[in-house]
Amino acid sequence: MKKLLKILARIFGILIVLLVVLLIWALKKVDYTPYFETSYYRTTRARLDSLSRNLAPVYGKAYAGFARISITPQLGAVKDDPEKGVFKAVPLAGFGSRKGKPAESIHDSIFVKAVALRVGPDTLVLIGSDLLIIPPNLSTGVTKNVIQDLHMHRDQLFFSATHTHSSLGGWSGGYVGKEFAGEPNPGVVRWLVQQYTRAVEEAVSSLQPASLGSGVFQAPAFVKNRLVGDKGFVNTQFAYMVVRLSTGRQAILGSFAAHPTTLGGWNMLVSGDYPGYWQRRMEQKGYDLAVFFAGPVGSHSARSHGDKFERPRNIGVALADSTAKYAPAVTLHDSMVMASLTLKMDLPEFHVRVTDGLRMNQTIVHKLFPVVGKVYIQTARIGNMIRITAPCDFSGELALHYQAEAGNRDLHAMVTSFNGSYVGYIIPEKYYHLNEYESRLMSWFGPYTGPYFDEMIRRSLRLLLSVHCPSRYLATSSSEFAKQRKF
Repeated sequence: MKKLLKILARIFGILIVLLVVLLIWALKKVDYTPYFETSYYRTTRARLDSLSRNLAPVYGKAYAGFARISITPQLGAVKDDPEKGVFKAVPLAGFGSRKGKPAESIHDSIFVKAVALRVGPDTLVLIGSDLLIIPPNLSTGVTKNVIQDLHMHRDQLFFSATHTHSSLGGWSGGYVGKEFAGEPNPGVVRWLVQQYTRAVEEAVSSLQPASLGSGVFQAPAFVKNRLVGDKGFVNTQFAYMVVRLSTGRQAILGSFAAHPTTLGGWNMLVSGDYPGYWQRRMEQKGYDLAVFFAGPVGSHSARSHGDKFERPRNIGVALADSTAKYAPAVTLHDSMVMASLTLKMDLPEFHVRVTDGLRMNQTIVHKLFPVVGKVYIQTARIGNMIRITAPCDFSGELALHYQAEAGNRDLHAMVTSFNGSYVGYIIPEKYYHLNEYESRLMSWFGPYTGPYFDEMIRRSLRLLLSVHCPSRYLATSSSEFAKQRKF
């Protein structure tokens, strides 16, 4: 008996040692080294300094073109035919509670839309679509085609998504990616790349003389801070841009901070959520193209009322009616300044935390999480609009600073998310230690990711604000800016 107990004790001891070794391997300390003392910061800062020395704004006549291409799949086929957008089934992306289940049907059509803008020799393409995010395999595929077919570059493409949580999945890998987007389907990605490429090519090929203007209004009734409630700040700004072609055709671009989650995990129908209702309503009101870009949706959710699809309809229609009220007052100019910066960001290691001080080993994280892709911050000055794009759910609270800084120069700031890769949530540093979904599970790259991204955006923004712009190239006067009202 004693011999058996000794054997069992030895086995137990070995198991304890193995468990300790496993834990030592599986867990690492959270790195609290100040971000400005790291190699990734120095590399990115040097890259930005180089961009600043080569910043070359252009002035002159504006040209624009736009396109709309359907990404509404045909479901229930015998076999997949990606070139035609025909599939046996496609998972619905947005909520882990759906467990990767396929969409049951189509509630409303979804699209990719592109607006090409040219001033002088420079061309930018603003791309919006009814997807949850723009995954890196999609943006990389489109970029490759655009380089080959149009001889354009990645820094000319400003991607974004509406962030609807009821759109196509199948584009992500890793355990976490599959939880939110379902089982990967290369055919879906191939089809989306094809449709996005068509949209960019059609927009660029249709460039013609145009005039542009922008504006903002406040819509506090439709957005709230979901992370800390009344303890935090709320970004209530709706930003928009009007583009009118010489033929009279018009496009309107809009952006808002409220998360498009008015349709919960219960919904199994493809839908654009409230951004889809906003776009359709604006097109019913006479605009030939309406494009919605997810704003700084980090920690912000929508306020709406009603049952099921009444909820997205009510907020989408109300925001559209407000946009239609204010947009006609914007003065459009056919000459303007345009400048842009695309800053590639180096990142720290993954910091997926188990506790506030311990994080997972990189080997485990890379098995669980999807590929992040090449990470960029993109900023552009287009007349009196500053466009800022980030590769994440970007904080609505951080964006308040950029909007105010632009406003101090009589300019408008449109801050958007999901620009072609995904790094989780970027939130203010003060929230990092909260044991909440956004601050714990979705803050992927350590305690100083918020301040790091914030600094690079601020520096990029100030470079664009410092661009000298003769008054004749400003799209809106100070008096017009002062007319912006609250909802």
